[in-house]
Order: sequence, then C-alpha cells, then structure tokens
Amino acid sequence: MMALIGILVSVFLMLVSDFSIASSLVGALCRDKEHFNCYTVKRSDSWKTLFSNPEQRDLVMRLNRINTSLYRGMEIAVPKNLDTAVSMDFAPLPKTISPPGEKIIYVSIDPAILAWGAYNAQGVLLAWGPVSAARGWCPDIGHGCHTVIGKFAIYQKEGAGCVSRKFPVGRGGAPMPYCMFFHGGFALHGSYEVPGYNASHGCVRMFVPDAKWLNQEFVGDENVQVIVSNHT
Repeated sequence: MMALIGILVSVFLMLVSDFSIASSLVGALCRDKEHFNCYTVKRSDSWKTLFSNPEQRDLVMRLNRINTSLYRGMEIAVPKNLDTAVSMDFAPLPKTISPPGEKIIYVSIDPAILAWGAYNAQGVLLAWGPVSAARGWCPDIGHGCHTVIGKFAIYQKEGAGCVSRKFPVGRGGAPMPYCMFFHGGFALHGSYEVPGYNASHGCVRMFVPDAKWLNQEFVGDENVQVIVSNHT
C-alpha cells in the first residue's frame, strides 16, 4: 500500500513539474510584452475558434510548442504582429551554422527550447518545429525513461502507417507516423500529443506535418545526421 502511495505521489509531482515547465516556456514569451500578448483560454475556446486562419493557427501552436487541445485557464503567447508574422521569425535555433557538408536535423530537448531544426549542407536553417522528448519517469514501465543525447544518423524510415512495437506496454500499436529511426528504437516521428513539455518514452515527437516533410522531402538517400542536445 505504501509503495502504491509512493508511486501516486511521484506521478503527481511529475505532472506538476511538467505543467510548471510548460508554463515557464510560455511565461518567458508572455514577459516580452513588446512582441507578444498573453491570452488566457476560456471554456469555449479552441484552436479553430481563436485562430480561424490555418497559417496563423499553426504559427501560434508552434510558438507555444503545443498541438494538443486547449483547456480553460491555460495561457498562450500570441505575436502582436500575427497578421504579418511567419514561423521563421520565431525560430529558437540559429538561422545559420558553420557549413556541415551534409544535411543535419538538430534537436534541442532543453525544456526552454523544445525544437528541431533542419539545416542543409551549407548550414542554412530551412525549417523548424516543436518537439517533445522523454519525460524522465514513465509510470507505465515503472522506471526512468530518457532520450539519447549525441550524434547519430537516420538509418530507417517508414510512412504514415508506422507504429510502435513496444507501446502501449504489452500490445504495441501506438501511432508513430513518418517515423525516422536514428539510434536503436529511438525515432523522430509525428504525434498529435506534443504538449509543450517533454512527455514521451524516449522518441522525439513532432507535429505530424513536420515529420512528413522531414521524412519525404528532407531525408533522402544521402546521409542525414541527427544531433540531439539538451541545450540550444
């Protein structure tokens, strides 16, 4: 009984920590009152009712690193120049790096960044988007979980029908559309559960359209390096 209580307390503290991390990321944007408005979500709000324009909706979701449903009381940062802004205006990664000589997908799982960036061989940032990596403790497997840090390369990719062979525990089948494996069972893949904080078992979740673009347009037959970092 005491062991069960201990697990429940750990899960509760983990959830509180996740919420705090997500709130701090948005809070940093909201404090920049020159460039952003901070909006508190109301009961009847949804992404579509707040942002009927698909491009603007996508931009705000990227900015807040979230594609899950809104809920009453949560805060989201909205650019003051939303009518003219584009996603690359808010890229949290350098626009250029030293020419690597090959394509690179850079992933920062730092809770303050939570973003991937696709660089061409000349070191130019072509696109970026939100990510969610391992949460640190996974109650369904009863121990810690992590995302590998380091330099890797895409060695296998699958299409829209890619699914997990391990999760949910005991049966598998969790959707991993446009998966791109870079180290053992670790993959970049699309997900409709990118919540603004690290929440996976170890894979790097990203918006489904982003995973599709990387899978079909960026990752070809040539070598594509994946760099996973816990800082910018």
